[in-house]
Amino acid sequence: MLPSATCMSFQTTQRSTFLIQSSLQSREDSDNRALQEGNELRKILLTRYFGNHKLHSMLEAGSGNSSSGGFVKPSSGGSALLDSDKSGSSMVEIQCLLDKVGATELVIDLIVNTKNDRVFEESILLGIALLKGGNTQIQNSFYNQLYKQKNSEKFFKVLYDRMRLAQQEIRSTVSVNMFDFSCRKREDESSFCSTRFRKGKDLSLYMREDMRGQLKEASSATSKAISSYRNEPDPDLDFLGQSCEAVGADELEEEPEMSWPIAIMKPVLRYLQLLCENHNSDLQNFLHHQHNKTNYNLVCETLQFLDCICGSTTGGLGLLGLYINENNVDLVRQTLETITEYCQGPCHENQTSIAKHESNGIDIIIALIVNSINPLGENRLDLVLDLKNNASKLLLAIMESRHDSENAEKILYKMRPTELVDVMKEAYAQDFEAEEDMDSIGEQIKPRDVGHNIYILAHQLARHNKILQQSLRPSFGPGLDNDKDEALQYYAKHTAQIEIVRHDRSMEQIVFPVPNICEYLTEESKNRVFTTTERDDQGSKVNDFFQQFDNLYNEMRWQKKIRKNKALFWFSRHISLWWSISFYLACVLNLTVGAFYPFGDDGDEGTLSPFWNISLWVALGVSTALLPVLPKQWGIVSFLVSLILRAIYTIGLTPALLLLGSINLFNKLLFLVSFVGNQGTFARGYKAVVMDLLFIYHLGYALICVLGLFVHEFFYSFLLFDLVCREETLLNVIKSVTRNGRSIILTAILALFLVYFFSIIGFIFFKNDFRMEVDPLLASGGADLLCDAKAADSSSENSCPASPPKSLPDEDDGVERVCDTLRMCIITVLNQGLRNGGGVGDILRRPSKEEPLFAARVIYDLLFFFIVIIIVLNLIFGVIIDTFADLRSEKQGKEEVLKTSCFICGLERDKFDNKTVSFEEHIKSEHNMWHYLYFLVLVRVKDPTEYTGPESYVAQMIAKKNLDWFPRMRAMSLVSNEGDNEQNEIRSLQEKLDNTVTLVSQLSSQLYELKEQMTEQRKNKQRLGFLGPPQLNHHHIPTH
Repeated sequence: MLPSATCMSFQTTQRSTFLIQSSLQSREDSDNRALQEGNELRKILLTRYFGNHKLHSMLEAGSGNSSSGGFVKPSSGGSALLDSDKSGSSMVEIQCLLDKVGATELVIDLIVNTKNDRVFEESILLGIALLKGGNTQIQNSFYNQLYKQKNSEKFFKVLYDRMRLAQQEIRSTVSVNMFDFSCRKREDESSFCSTRFRKGKDLSLYMREDMRGQLKEASSATSKAISSYRNEPDPDLDFLGQSCEAVGADELEEEPEMSWPIAIMKPVLRYLQLLCENHNSDLQNFLHHQHNKTNYNLVCETLQFLDCICGSTTGGLGLLGLYINENNVDLVRQTLETITEYCQGPCHENQTSIAKHESNGIDIIIALIVNSINPLGENRLDLVLDLKNNASKLLLAIMESRHDSENAEKILYKMRPTELVDVMKEAYAQDFEAEEDMDSIGEQIKPRDVGHNIYILAHQLARHNKILQQSLRPSFGPGLDNDKDEALQYYAKHTAQIEIVRHDRSMEQIVFPVPNICEYLTEESKNRVFTTTERDDQGSKVNDFFQQFDNLYNEMRWQKKIRKNKALFWFSRHISLWWSISFYLACVLNLTVGAFYPFGDDGDEGTLSPFWNISLWVALGVSTALLPVLPKQWGIVSFLVSLILRAIYTIGLTPALLLLGSINLFNKLLFLVSFVGNQGTFARGYKAVVMDLLFIYHLGYALICVLGLFVHEFFYSFLLFDLVCREETLLNVIKSVTRNGRSIILTAILALFLVYFFSIIGFIFFKNDFRMEVDPLLASGGADLLCDAKAADSSSENSCPASPPKSLPDEDDGVERVCDTLRMCIITVLNQGLRNGGGVGDILRRPSKEEPLFAARVIYDLLFFFIVIIIVLNLIFGVIIDTFADLRSEKQGKEEVLKTSCFICGLERDKFDNKTVSFEEHIKSEHNMWHYLYFLVLVRVKDPTEYTGPESYVAQMIAKKNLDWFPRMRAMSLVSNEGDNEQNEIRSLQEKLDNTVTLVSQLSSQLYELKEQMTEQRKNKQRLGFLGPPQLNHHHIPTH
């Protein structure tokens, strides 16, 4: 029996652990009263553990104010921690707050010092709760506590001993059951097994109920807690080895449960996994080597534990189904996940340790993938699939980011390459069989996804094995395995690979599954991104491509959403068709208006001669008959033309025009629905709608269709400007004016200043020379013209009023003075001077050489001609023409770049001449631009705690908006070709070195044997010298 002080310490630390864990895991469903009472007890227990002075110092150092950390006065009704819970604080904030008050130190002290199994279990669970989600601050806190404060040796010894104890327990208790390990007991033991080991969830609920009766007696908590701890029923203590009264002994013998030393390994392994979460390289290496007097390699010990629990130590290798059942399958899965976390990042030391370990761990991992795990697989296929999935991830982690083939060759040495292909085919076939069951069960891993991971594993191993490389290629021809080829084709289609650049400028190839959401990327968006992405100063398009990622990802999400609406998806898929129909209808409408407007002035639009009437009917019939024979485009055009002409002369011009306008408006509305469906315009908010110029343009197009249909037919003429938006060449024409618009406007302003200057000079000196011939509008003729213009737009028959006769000028008939005022002088120079080829001098009076201002007139005319006409106007024309030429050159350059250079790295086609990889293979397989987009999507949608090492590295670079991970002017195929000769030399040197080492070892063994012989002879001589007389030696010397 322990002394009372020791019992008090154990009970106090135990209760503090329970309460902290309960506060962290059950904060969402805790009522205010329990939270307040729990806070009071937590304060008392932490004060007992740390001491009053140390606790207050830690709170002041960790928080700085009562609102952000620490505990408030009891009168305030709770603590800051609880207040932060109420306000919606995140789990990370609570974890960090607990770390500031010493939770990590508490966990380490409890693990190292406790001898109580219950306290040890709760300490591990508290460590798991603190590390949940891969909290880097908590990881660093554990590392500092263990490494810098030299507490690691005892800590790792405890965990090492627990693993050793679990292995001994397995060896002594695990028996092979040769019969069916089905789920026959699942219903009978539901009341018993539901209270067993569950990651601490039920335990926390139990402790909350238990502590409610003890909160008011905190001062006497020690004695009462000990008595309650001994007397009250505890499902976890029953789980530690005692039989439950509610369950008969026969049932326990029928389905043996894991003992506590084995079951505790699941939270221990989970705790070790979370220590290394997010690829914490310091802790990964620390678990392998602690730099202490005695080092405990938990990495190899975990692999040894996997080897033990799967039956390898008892000779059961290959009979996994006899050792893995529903009771321990979660423990096996956790072991695989923990070893995977040891290796990812990558951690080359841990990878090498696992690959070179003397146990059968690698054999076990391979067997989990390629072998059937029956009878478990017959009853719980989902559990078997989970094991195979984690085992394949583990093998990928062992080979992750390695530039050598050592680990891959070790894996290939222990397996037949074709086994992976068979497993892939089986998983692909199981997906169809289990599809309905999976839908009924819920979200579980699918067999096809497991097969996909195994395919990626085989793809990585195929680099080092030609047989496997050939097996992964689909075969074509009669009599072959179509199911196998179908599976390989599916996996190849949904697998992508890219190349990235690490911090040390080394390149690495990544193979990954394409996320399902990527299939919703439309071809229109692909073409737009491919053709419009701009190059940066370094000649790469990566920067602009990366800037468009958010829009592309949002488009994929929107496309996935509208797939649920079949009608909207159908309209959106044919957006290009609706746009083309709108343009062609606009052309037909304007041709009709141009040919027959004004309507009804001849009175015979609806009548045709019998010959033309019959001809139109025949043309309609022939075009209809030839519709399936002629090419699709021309057949449809001929049919529509004949149909429209027949409609015009059958139902009348005005009704036909209304019908065509209505069809055009309806089609444009369909286009708007398709446009909104494709882009998700309204889902992006009001600001995005207003800033979307393309949507505003198409909305204005629909408005013009309405105006043309209900106001006047002339509005249809504006629809022809849609050709500018459809053709890039015409856009370049517009851009030739708008791109250098500022230069053109400034030059035009300069021209206006010069016109104003020349107008002033002309007004002062040459006012009488500004005489221009005019054609006066006669009164009666003008009235007739005005009446005709009004008659075209109005059906009124009122006669036009006669206009009063204009007063004729005083000068000769047909000549007027146009510079009597400066305003008229400016207008005349601007209007006539700029439009005449010779300048303003072409419209001025021709002076005589005898006039005194003859020379001044000549200079005036020449200056205006040279300065305004030749220099200024040609400057404007030159800017426009040069801009258009530049745009045309840019277009040709873009087309050339798209054809001859890689979108990602920027390498040109000639770099791949006479290489093992062609340029087409390079842009299709190695640097496929869409594969990089799919990888960005994968990093976006994947859980960060599930990242592999390369994915974690890329995610960090994306968060920093650093694009150095994209390869620029580099490719692994070119680097490998250049390094082939060097690699061959290294291999030859390695072979010579191996031969030399072998020879040296042989010589060493021979020298050792010779030394032994010499020593034996020396002993014999000494023995003979002691036994025989000295003269015998003299007789033997001459004989030798």
